[in-house]
Amino acid sequence: MDLDAYLARIGWTGSRTPTPDVLAGVLAHHMEAIPFENLDVLLGRPPSLDLPSLEVKLVTQKRGGYCYEHTTLFAAALTELGFENVGTHSARVVMFTPRTQSPRTHMFATVGDLMLDPGFGSIAPRVPVPLDGTPAGQHRLVRDGSYIALDYGEQRLWVSSLERDIPVDFEMANHFTATHPSSPFTRGIMMRAFIPGGEVRIRNRDLTITRNGDSQVRPLADRAELRAIVAEHFGFDLPEILSLRVPLIPEWT
Repeated sequence: MDLDAYLARIGWTGSRTPTPDVLAGVLAHHMEAIPFENLDVLLGRPPSLDLPSLEVKLVTQKRGGYCYEHTTLFAAALTELGFENVGTHSARVVMFTPRTQSPRTHMFATVGDLMLDPGFGSIAPRVPVPLDGTPAGQHRLVRDGSYIALDYGEQRLWVSSLERDIPVDFEMANHFTATHPSSPFTRGIMMRAFIPGGEVRIRNRDLTITRNGDSQVRPLADRAELRAIVAEHFGFDLPEILSLRVPLIPEWT
């Protein structure tokens, strides 16, 4: 991959030596620079997970993406930086459904004994999380039978067998996530961008802007306002938003 272009995209000008501090720094810069968004899915354009396509979209075009895009690009960058034992894994998201009803539709990475999750959205850990259960801020990995689970405070986010998966596994899961009518990514808008002192979140028509602990929530007026918010806070302009079809927003279908 074009490591120079990637590091310029995320604004990393520090060391390129594969150390724990560099790992944490690159993760934080990646998450702050590259937003979480599923607009291509709603536009009927399932994301491609091959590295050249991801570099064009997330680096050159300065777009965002969801977990498969974030983690695939991030893991490739870590390997290019010289980190060893980089693994990619699937997880079952259990925030709203039990494990027995949740497919493996999330992707995260590990480097040695640390877990990194750049593509989980607004409540993803922005620091590496130790696999041994040591808390990392409000996040912690715990054992749940034969699974490992990521907790955020009292909320369980996902569970995983921690088996290492290969690209074809993610291709299958990505196809389901981006095309199946029951997938939440094909039904509604899910976006997050970090801004100085806070973040901007969009969930369907609800816009939440948080700065210095103060949150303001209001509905988006129309697609034109969505396009303007994306340009202002997410760092890219996408004219196709004006024809966006969103099943959970009836007037936008």
